[in-house]
Amino acid sequence: QVQLTETGGGSVQAGGSLRLTCTLDGYPYYSYCMGWFRQAPGKEREGVAIYNTGYMSGTTYYTDSVKGRFTISRDNTKRTMFLQMNSLRPDDSAMYYCALGSYCNSGSWSFPGTYSDWGQGTQVTVSS
Repeated sequence: QVQLTETGGGSVQAGGSLRLTCTLDGYPYYSYCMGWFRQAPGKEREGVAIYNTGYMSGTTYYTDSVKGRFTISRDNTKRTMFLQMNSLRPDDSAMYYCALGSYCNSGSWSFPGTYSDWGQGTQVTVSS
């Protein structure tokens, strides 16, 4: 019923920028948490940035390593989400996934089990 599709990945040099896009198809119910995870080879899936639309007028969560460099946003249709990535580092290299879940908070947003729908992923590679 719900499909998430990521685009915008690619290969960039360190210090460069990239913008990822996630498009939502379908009509999810009570899906207030949406955003981005990433997974590098040999590592667990990591929450990168999530937009919690169920908390007041909206709250964002970021993993510490991307604060000040990445920005999550969405357009006014609420069916397109973005991840603007600036000052990219080689350790940002990973497969990036769009995620959608019913509810989240400051304690649960970073856990993959919080989310019910995932995109197929888009690869980001940052070279030195």
